[in-house]
Amino acid sequence: MKLKATFILLAALAPSISFATNIKLGDSLPGVTVTNKGELVLKDKAISYKSWRSTKLTGKMRIVFAIAGRSAAKELNAPLVAAISAAKFPENEYQTTTIINQNDAMWGTGGFVKSATEDSKREYPWSSIVLDSNGIVQKTWDLKKESSAVFVVNKTGKVIFAKEGKLTPSEIRKVIGLVSKNL
Repeated sequence: MKLKATFILLAALAPSISFATNIKLGDSLPGVTVTNKGELVLKDKAISYKSWRSTKLTGKMRIVFAIAGRSAAKELNAPLVAAISAAKFPENEYQTTTIINQNDAMWGTGGFVKSATEDSKREYPWSSIVLDSNGIVQKTWDLKKESSAVFVVNKTGKVIFAKEGKLTPSEIRKVIGLVSKNL
């Protein structure tokens, strides 16, 4: 009977386990540097790129998106993006960082991914947007392909929320609450 109860409990937890990431709460995101493309820099409507390091994720509360360069991956957490916009977090204490894995785009769409990423930077100039043309973040952080991961990182660079895949409405509220509480 105990074995049956244990099996039922494990089966109930399986869906949440499958969306877990290897990155542990309380740890910093693994160190990674994106040198092929990198962080987008906007100056007078012109886009350039500079090397980006995960060690730069300190000093502000952050929500970090690591997404495949696919529309389906972007749409997975569009409700969270809407909730972030509605929350109107103060720019001096909060930053969204979006890392787009151009290497995980559908064959032949890499140019479109780059163009869309540059358009996003022009639309949201205060956001930190990183174009990872070699997929080094996905490999280093051991993230699933064709998906989206969300991390909430506190001001000291420690992960206080992590999930791969689509967030539920309660997880979205939790993410917004964590950011608000830690500003």
